[in-house]
Amino acid sequence: MKSSRRKFIAMAGFAALGWSVCPSLTRAATEAGPKLYFKEEGSLEASQWAMAIDTKKLDRQIMNKCIEACHTLHNVPDIDSDQNIKWIWIEPFRNLFYDQSHPNLKNKANQPFLTLCNHCDNPPCVRVCPTRATFRRPDGIVLMDFHRCIGCRFCMAGCPYGSRSFNFYDPRIYLENLSHEYPTRSKGVVEKCEFCAHRLDKGQMPACVEASEGALLFGDLNDSNSDVRKALRERYSLVRKPKLGTGPKVYYLI
Repeated sequence: MKSSRRKFIAMAGFAALGWSVCPSLTRAATEAGPKLYFKEEGSLEASQWAMAIDTKKLDRQIMNKCIEACHTLHNVPDIDSDQNIKWIWIEPFRNLFYDQSHPNLKNKANQPFLTLCNHCDNPPCVRVCPTRATFRRPDGIVLMDFHRCIGCRFCMAGCPYGSRSFNFYDPRIYLENLSHEYPTRSKGVVEKCEFCAHRLDKGQMPACVEASEGALLFGDLNDSNSDVRKALRERYSLVRKPKLGTGPKVYYLI
């Protein structure tokens, strides 16, 4: 193991230990970030945003449409290597839920599912970020401030879901068409799904939800009449790695 890699792992470990033994610091970090959110008239609001993915409605075509809608809108570069950038992507069931079993899950091991940032109630990525570049909004959305990000990648080490990507290259050179709805990033920063917070603030649903043909549901988890709550009442659901206590807010309807 190279010395630089050893140093990075050691620093990430010390950071995680520091947050775990200081509850007051943990709370301060979780509540960090901008305190004011400038929303347009007609913005969509919730006390706790959540997503439910209907695995019975997913097929390869719909999943590809969701990925294309998200990555095109957010200027996610298409880099063909193990250092690629992804906000939403496809993984087989066995990779996402290797720690869970249920009679309804038979024959699903190789079934492809969509996965993305889980926007956790208790996000480890937020706790370990030394600059508060990643923070959790009061409505549960975990965001990134790219100007604060120093590229230490502690958040990537802290995330148990592999939901964050690092820009090893200037992403702009890999973009054929620029979207003016979301800013491009620079080399050396981390990025991830943000539940299309900028669209919610304009009264629009997340891009992947609009492209999913009803396979992705999005709404207020605390509203008993929301599509998400109704689906969770009626269907058996899973979240990824529930034993970690992170409180994921992306549910999979089986």
